[in-house]
Amino acid sequence: MRSDTLVIIPTYNEKENIEAIIRAVTSLEKRFDILIIDDGSPDGTADIVKGLMKEDELSERVHIVERSGKLGLGTAYICGFKWAMEHGYDYVIEMDADFSHSPNDLPRLYAACHDEGYDVSVGSRYVSGVNVVNWPIGRVLMSYYASAYVRTVLGISLRDTTAGFVCWSRKVLETICLDNIRFKGYAFQIEMKYTALRLGFKIKEVPVVFVNRELGSSKMSGGIFSEALFGVLRLRFTKFKRNS
Repeated sequence: MRSDTLVIIPTYNEKENIEAIIRAVTSLEKRFDILIIDDGSPDGTADIVKGLMKEDELSERVHIVERSGKLGLGTAYICGFKWAMEHGYDYVIEMDADFSHSPNDLPRLYAACHDEGYDVSVGSRYVSGVNVVNWPIGRVLMSYYASAYVRTVLGISLRDTTAGFVCWSRKVLETICLDNIRFKGYAFQIEMKYTALRLGFKIKEVPVVFVNRELGSSKMSGGIFSEALFGVLRLRFTKFKRNS
């Protein structure tokens, strides 16, 4: 029987992590299906996924969409959201491949929406202090104060606006005009949450511990950070409408 929840994991060169993260998610007591969005990883990430999909216990739970190149985190998630809607999932969770987001927290994000009635739940690094492990102090400060900057400019109370560990209910994704989401990097995370809030949806921050990756390389870049910094100013003056 298919799950009511799809976990979307974008990948680019994640061969060191991909099998382990898939097995960790699929070993949870609560069933979560997985969609990998692979942006043409030259290291063979997609081949590993397709190999796992041949296993009987994973064949109906793990899916993959292969794209031709690095098209951006935001477009990967938009692609995944549309796939999830087409395939009838009620909840969709964003998650990294590198174990910076613990699979053990997936049921908590799900419960906040399914059991507690929130429209969106965010795995938050900053709602109960600063819960980040193995990041350089400079990156911790940059991330923390970037969220503070976003809160100030947009006038919202979310503590972790750039978080990439998020559960969306179907009704939110059906209401947001996904084709109008403009940003591709970490500003995408801000834009989606801010849009949901402006449309009147309820968001809960669920405290999690973020652990910096041990294997593979980070995809963070100066351009991604700049997009978030200046994109927030544009968002402040954006008009939002519901999907018809």
